Amino acid sequence: MKIGLIGFGKTGKSVASILLENKKFSLEWVLRQSNVLEHRSVPEFFGIQSEEPGLIYSSTHTSVEELLDKHPVDVIIDFSSSKGIYTYGETAANYKVKIISAISHYKEKELKLLKKLADKTTVFWSPNITLGVNFLLFAAKFLKKIAPSVDIEVNEEHFKAKEGTSGTAVKIAEALDVDKENINVVRAGGIVGKHEVIFGFPFQTVRLIHESISREAFGNGVIFVAENIKEKEKGLYNFEDILTPYFTV
Repeated sequence: MKIGLIGFGKTGKSVASILLENKKFSLEWVLRQSNVLEHRSVPEFFGIQSEEPGLIYSSTHTSVEELLDKHPVDVIIDFSSSKGIYTYGETAANYKVKIISAISHYKEKELKLLKKLADKTTVFWSPNITLGVNFLLFAAKFLKKIAPSVDIEVNEEHFKAKEGTSGTAVKIAEALDVDKENINVVRAGGIVGKHEVIFGFPFQTVRLIHESISREAFGNGVIFVAENIKEKEKGLYNFEDILTPYFTV
């Protein structure tokens, strides 16, 4: 499966390294805003040998249309910013390239655009694309269904510079009918990401915890999603759509 990657920040780099390790995928190119590293290859950047081209381009000099004409891909993976979708979205949809977006926060305008793009191609969006945190969400929803009156607290911890409440925590809160204002937020040091759901029963407590040890976890999530949407028809999908079949007995 040929991959184009949008964004090459800390998480984008980690995802690229995981893609290079997986022989089922070929990282064709990376598109980023910065001119730094332009025309260098990702394998070269990591100092590893690879037959994958993985050339780095800057959006100031190269358009997505040019890239798709010269270096076609099956899937575009977005780890840039909430505005990145405007750089590649319409073009990818017109070329019938599948889209995997791992952007934490989208406003209503961007969400409407995702739905519009899904009329032409397969679009997947998750504010947290790690597999483990979505397992946590599934388990939490099952517990809430069993005990709808249980007391629930949602905690999230991230690195000092992360702004706002994490999109994952908001999604968990919405799924469990917890007021978003009641999410407990911690920002300290270099914490990659931790989410906890506390269920307060009489005389006992259940805690579901997911902790990202490194950003490579996002790469593993991307691979899982890409493999599970490759046969999907056009439409807008989320983790629940691709995980539900695994829970069918």
